Amino acid sequence: MLQTAAVSESRGVDDLLADARYELMPFESFDDELTHLPDGATITVTTSPQLGIERTVERAEDAAAAGYDVVPHVAARYVEDREHLADIAERLTDAGITDIFVPGGDLEEPAGEFDSAHDLLVALDDTDYSFEEVGITGYPEGHAFLSEKTLWESLEKKAPYATYLTTQLCYDPDAVREWIADVRARGIDLPVQVGIPGVMKYERLLSISRKVGVGDSMKFLRKTTGVLGFVRQLLGSRGRYTPDELVDGLAPHADADGIAGIHVYTFNQTADVAEWRRAKLDA
Repeated sequence: MLQTAAVSESRGVDDLLADARYELMPFESFDDELTHLPDGATITVTTSPQLGIERTVERAEDAAAAGYDVVPHVAARYVEDREHLADIAERLTDAGITDIFVPGGDLEEPAGEFDSAHDLLVALDDTDYSFEEVGITGYPEGHAFLSEKTLWESLEKKAPYATYLTTQLCYDPDAVREWIADVRARGIDLPVQVGIPGVMKYERLLSISRKVGVGDSMKFLRKTTGVLGFVRQLLGSRGRYTPDELVDGLAPHADADGIAGIHVYTFNQTADVAEWRRAKLDA
């Protein structure tokens, strides 16, 4: 029985890693980051507060032309109006892009008429453009500025316009599974791309985690090993986090929970992520 379980888990890990998505930020290193990823990889391109949505569209067009499957973030608060939205949709369609991800965006004040992802999804539905796949955000551990009630109401409004969910990064596989169970209980059966952190120094990851509001997950990291164990893990890994335990924890349940794959928040550390992935598949 133990051997069978191990084989099943190994296959689950392989399945998750085979179709992993890699999130990149559209910075100067973008082209170089692409070279480290597997051939035919699916790339998601964020919308940056510093660079705006135009840079996202440009990077998406370039990556699509280079042969990658590309999923640009069409962040609602960065889009000025319906004309701007139609222009973006036209450019992405012309580039052969069939999958977009629609978050609300983290601008304090919207650039135009779209205050939320739902607003933009409704407007997109009224344009002459459509996409085969449309992703929306899920928050297994809540949001730093939005109540749980607001998050659920928003998800239920957005779900009819979407074909899949992508979660905010999380470190606790049980928290992810419990959240998916709640999603299903509300009648939402969209497949889930589970957002996981990539490979990076603990110090940077702790800083990022605090900014995006996943404090409970940080407690989980400490809880699973104890404080001394956490310190040993940090020192033993030379201060570098890898998502092995998270992927191992998700893999045996992927089919039952409707987990379609993993979405790796690389934070433009793709060389390290690719090295970890190869080692994990060879293990």
